[in-house]
Amino acid sequence: MKIAVYSSRSYEKPFLEQANAGRHELVHLRTELSEQTADLARGCPAVSIFVGDDASAPVLRALFASGTRLLVLRSAGFNHVDVAEADRLGISVLRVPAYSPYAIAEHAVGLMLTLNRKFHRAFNRVREQNFALGGLMGFDMHGKTAGVIGTGKIGEVVCRIMGGFGCRVLAFDPNINPACTAMGVEYIALNDLYARSDIITLHCPLSPRTKHLINAAALASMKNGVMIINTSRGGIIDTRALIAALKSGHVGSVGLDVYEEEGDLFFRDLSGVVIQDDVFARLLTFPNVLITSHQGFFTREACTAIARTTIDNATDVEQGKINDANRVTMKLVA
Repeated sequence: MKIAVYSSRSYEKPFLEQANAGRHELVHLRTELSEQTADLARGCPAVSIFVGDDASAPVLRALFASGTRLLVLRSAGFNHVDVAEADRLGISVLRVPAYSPYAIAEHAVGLMLTLNRKFHRAFNRVREQNFALGGLMGFDMHGKTAGVIGTGKIGEVVCRIMGGFGCRVLAFDPNINPACTAMGVEYIALNDLYARSDIITLHCPLSPRTKHLINAAALASMKNGVMIINTSRGGIIDTRALIAALKSGHVGSVGLDVYEEEGDLFFRDLSGVVIQDDVFARLLTFPNVLITSHQGFFTREACTAIARTTIDNATDVEQGKINDANRVTMKLVA
């Protein structure tokens, strides 16, 4: 099968080629999928996309007209895909529901530690031969309360790590994970989690129900000085409300690996241009905000698993079998 691989990066290509092992013809395209670039997939029965690609209804219609019948995502998230339109057109959509929960969980905890103990600021000071400690004080993680929103595979790993630090771990998820309760995690109502947590970390998918889950009202109900970590999807946080809470001092620190409007920013070098997103630029001005560019997944193990599942998904469809656990349907959207 001929597969157009959009947003193909140099670091990703070797993993895809190794997983493919000649099974399919991979056409690597550095450009992102959009209405303007959809025609590059002409003649390709399958298209593979990443989180920054646009698979909205107009783009899907253009792909369908060019002969595409399969969309294989190199991600677990699918909020960039109009699943209803894909269903209507008869385009199968498959994703990578799990690759390495450890990669993202460890990245989330790395953001916590860096914000707390200010490793990034200390590193820069020492390089300038400034060995003063003022402004670098943190707190013991031991004994603090960590609130985990979303206890799937990633959230479960986070709960285990935080428990290892000696934190009291609270959780909110409509579906209780028995592995979490077995390790002593306490499931409580969302408003109670907001009020009791010193650290809140997000590990839920973006859906109509979770869009701006962290809004002005939610932020106001949190502890003064709360730390907020988001390695899931940017749209879960209302960024403007977050900025207001940072300005007032109510939110103590924020670690973000995702951003609501990251499509025009992440996965590219913009060091030589002026960023036009004023909201993102404002976030960068806070000394207590740490932002990474959607790299939580970026480990050798995770990239290997993503490539393998992506290629296997395409092979399964070609052979007339689909792993239902990897299929994206309207049931998941709801």
